[in-house]
Amino acid sequence: MDDKTVKARQSVEKFRAEIGAGAPVGLYVLHGEERYLRDRTLESLRAIIPDNLASFNYRRFEWKSAAADDIFAAVNTPPAFAERAIVEVRDYDMFGAGESDRQTLCEIFADLPEYICLVFVYDTVEYKPDGRTALGKAIKKYAQVVEFGSQDEARLTKWITAHFRKLGKSIDARAAGYLVELTDGYMASLNSEIGKLAAYVKSDSVTRADIDNIVTPSPEAFAYQMTDAIARGDYDAAARVLDTLLRMREPPHKLIFTISLKMRQLLAARVCADNGLGTGRLAELCGIKFEFQARTLLSAARSMSLRECRDAALYCAQTAYAMNSGGDGEDELIKLMARLALRRRGKTAG
Repeated sequence: MDDKTVKARQSVEKFRAEIGAGAPVGLYVLHGEERYLRDRTLESLRAIIPDNLASFNYRRFEWKSAAADDIFAAVNTPPAFAERAIVEVRDYDMFGAGESDRQTLCEIFADLPEYICLVFVYDTVEYKPDGRTALGKAIKKYAQVVEFGSQDEARLTKWITAHFRKLGKSIDARAAGYLVELTDGYMASLNSEIGKLAAYVKSDSVTRADIDNIVTPSPEAFAYQMTDAIARGDYDAAARVLDTLLRMREPPHKLIFTISLKMRQLLAARVCADNGLGTGRLAELCGIKFEFQARTLLSAARSMSLRECRDAALYCAQTAYAMNSGGDGEDELIKLMARLALRRRGKTAG
């Protein structure tokens, strides 16, 4: 686990602990790709304000209606019948604001009342701080930046098990890990699939067979299945996966991007295997979220030569070029499968 991931998780844990203690005050910036965890954390934060006092002590601004002067007025309005107030600002592009607004924000951050919890939340707008600016320096000095990044497999497995337990079901760690493999690994997607499984599985325990019957794998999961099939030389299985993706109406240009990415990762895995590097290094090189994905790639890469991995990545690039030059997307993907099959059989792929 790299330092950035460790710091991100520590920032989340610290923020959640402050909420649990009922004492979050100051400036917070919330961002990151794990929206489910962020939204549940925000619900806990808002719950600090009793419902009968929320209209006085909780104020929210959306990006379309947010202005620095409005935020200034909100944070300088004392709480009514309570010790603190919360001001939530969503998707406000601070660094894209005018000079006057940026200056006002700097003043707000430097002199934030002790009773205010000011939270900037980034969802549809990317949080891109510029540390060279006065505003960026003010955020670094005064703000607690909380990044809700994707969770690792162990944390997700534990969460899935607990979530099923609340719904009156049990699931073992291996089946929970398999559920992670079949989804995009984000808690919102997992929450939806857990709900479906809990509703439709009649027994008290959820098994891998239940997951196969009810859960539709994500396109990324299908892409890993295709990569594994290609590495095994099972092009009938690879073709079936491709057919499934096309029937799911996944756009061919999106599919070639995903397949190309997996083939480049397979090449990187082959290089890592040849140099004695493990799953951690592969995950770092390729930006892979989960260890099981790195394990799958390393296992698949060991059944192919370095030259085969290079050629597979090259064929994908050539297919993408053909598609972008006007070729029919589905036809080009079928040709790609044929070229990969011929290459694996030691024939000229063209």
